[in-house]
Amino acid sequence: MAAGTVQHDKAFLFRRTQNWLVLGLTYAAMYMARYNFGFANKALSDTYGWSKTQVGTIITAATLVYGISALFNGPFADRFGGRRAMLIGATGACLFNLAFGLGAYLGVLGTGSLLLAYFATVWTLNMYFQSFSALALIKVNAGWFHVSERGVFSAIFGSMIQSGRAAVFALMTASAVVSLPWQWKFFLPAMVVGVMTIFTALVVRDAPEEAGLPPFDPEDATSGDTEPITVGYVARRVFTHPVTLTIAAAEFCTGLVRKGFEEWFPRYMQEAQHLPFDHPIFKAGALAVVLSGIAGAFVAGTLSDWVFGARRPPVAFIGYALQIVCLGVIWRAPGLTAIIAAFAVNSFAISMVHSMLSGTASMDFGGKRAAATAAGLFDGMQYVGGSLTGFGLGMILDRFGWGAWAPSMIGFSGVGAILMIVLWNARPSATRAAH
Repeated sequence: MAAGTVQHDKAFLFRRTQNWLVLGLTYAAMYMARYNFGFANKALSDTYGWSKTQVGTIITAATLVYGISALFNGPFADRFGGRRAMLIGATGACLFNLAFGLGAYLGVLGTGSLLLAYFATVWTLNMYFQSFSALALIKVNAGWFHVSERGVFSAIFGSMIQSGRAAVFALMTASAVVSLPWQWKFFLPAMVVGVMTIFTALVVRDAPEEAGLPPFDPEDATSGDTEPITVGYVARRVFTHPVTLTIAAAEFCTGLVRKGFEEWFPRYMQEAQHLPFDHPIFKAGALAVVLSGIAGAFVAGTLSDWVFGARRPPVAFIGYALQIVCLGVIWRAPGLTAIIAAFAVNSFAISMVHSMLSGTASMDFGGKRAAATAAGLFDGMQYVGGSLTGFGLGMILDRFGWGAWAPSMIGFSGVGAILMIVLWNARPSATRAAH
């Protein structure tokens, strides 16, 4: 079915808009409570005398647990619903962001390994609950959007996700916040997540019929299946198919590049470019990174649905290719203007890949009934890859400096591009026919 041929009545569209708007804003708030860590990275070293390797240990532990948890929480979300999964995740993120900030007042733990272990544990628990968020969002959307609509609407959600990053950048670079102790970088996002948790409970529903509307068939990979949704069912649908396994391998590469860029970008600007958070050039660069991420999601969704006939791999290939070019520019560092431009385009490229694979392909190839499990596999592998950028990348930076940052990631973008060529013509209808 070509994009744009699905017709919905006004009642359906109005209720769906309410659903995805609240859900998207909640996910954006969760992003605020996740990407705030990068803005406290250097402050932790300055306050407690920790090296990049030590701070990177927190990133690695938390990111690895996120990835592993997503693999197991996906079947939970498929079995019990995305709304419930989002409520669990948002509640945990709120509580453990508060707990991380409160660590600043635990003088009894000292400033050494015991305090480092506390922060690593608390941030790991935050990321465990964060792992519910993407699964929940994708699970709910799979029940509300037809397969031919998902590219463009994933772009809308991608922009809302990026708005969470925009909110973090705006909040953390505001002079009033910059002047506050570092722990407020965790208290403020926790408050926002708490508010959106309440709205999610009141508004979000898993499927149109739960909101008093007629049943809706998205015509994806599991349409027509009547087998009960059990762990065995969703695992078989997702973990035994060559397309989903290939996407998972590509997402491992995505995660290494994405987390390597996002977790260390603020500190790179502070140390390599000597720009404080409230510097006008830093603010402009951060804004460019966020706006480019929003544009990348929209361009990816539009190309996928309207140019490539609802195929996701060709668009992801373009994203990987752009990453290679941008990381090459950052590596050679020809000047601050070129570096910021490369940051912006790299954010555009990462968003293209992320929205296509984690955001859209998981709905397509997992189907409405197993979307969260597919998202768990894709997002989980992304974060398993990303876990290498904490301790590992921190150790590389301690030993070789910022000149080693970009080249350490280029090869993984290349592998991702090759895997997308292998999947070039993959569509959910082909997956469905194989079963």
